[in-house]
Amino acid sequence: MRFWTHDRHAFPLPEGHKFPLPKYRLLREAIVAQGVATAADVHESPAADWALLGEVHQAEYLSRVREGRLSDREVRVLGLPWSPELVERGRRSTQGTLEAARDAVALGYGMNLGGGTHHAGRAAGRGYCLFNDVAVAITALRAERTLGRVAVIDCDVHQGDGTAELLQPDPHVFTLSLHGGANYPFRRATSDLDVELPTGLADDGYLAELETALGVVEAAGAPDLVFYLAGADPWEGDRLGRLSLTKAGLAARDELVLDRCERWGAAVCIALAGGYAPDVNDTVEINLATARAVVARAAG
Repeated sequence: MRFWTHDRHAFPLPEGHKFPLPKYRLLREAIVAQGVATAADVHESPAADWALLGEVHQAEYLSRVREGRLSDREVRVLGLPWSPELVERGRRSTQGTLEAARDAVALGYGMNLGGGTHHAGRAAGRGYCLFNDVAVAITALRAERTLGRVAVIDCDVHQGDGTAELLQPDPHVFTLSLHGGANYPFRRATSDLDVELPTGLADDGYLAELETALGVVEAAGAPDLVFYLAGADPWEGDRLGRLSLTKAGLAARDELVLDRCERWGAAVCIALAGGYAPDVNDTVEINLATARAVVARAAG
């Protein structure tokens, strides 16, 4: 299977910023160095077309992004300083999820070594998310082909508020967000199913909540395509997580989601969403385990 990356397109950050920019390069290097994939399997994502972004995001918002006219408040809400490099990277991260989704539809599995920018709404970037890659990918796929039922299984520790906002009107998409109840964002959108988890929840409790939630997704109609946001931030050591999952628990989470998708016969597009471990190598280890699990399924 193929992986999509955009890590060679860095952008300037203030010293000490929490956004884990090195993660993306380190993960790509680890995937190749540890034999999860060959260098030829890892592809540079092109930049998403502005016209495609305009199918999802408000034209005036995109103009402000493109021209560097975001207000001070918009930059604070985004959490990242504007730069041309940030915009280029955001476009490439978004297209990476679309390319991975195309792979999933064609081959069963596809993976973006980034993406999962689930806070971006129609007219605003939020929480390190400039564009909403999953909403863009679904919009593009619907224009390209007949697309059946879609499910978004968002296991980032923060609610996928932008995804809920953008996809709620689509009756053929089921949005599930499994997230910390006492965590960002504090003004929520409404997913088809929001599971608010208590602070400190550990492996067994989390997996039980996830299994129940997946049953609700299935009852609504088994999807043909799943977007799985495999956030590393429910990990017990994450700076922004407030949950207590171990690395083994996160691996079990991945297996549970992939098992269910296999049972449904669904294609799966994986994006990585958040991860803010004090040592970025812990986040890389968690993401690498997800990549291994996906490759094992694709090879089987």
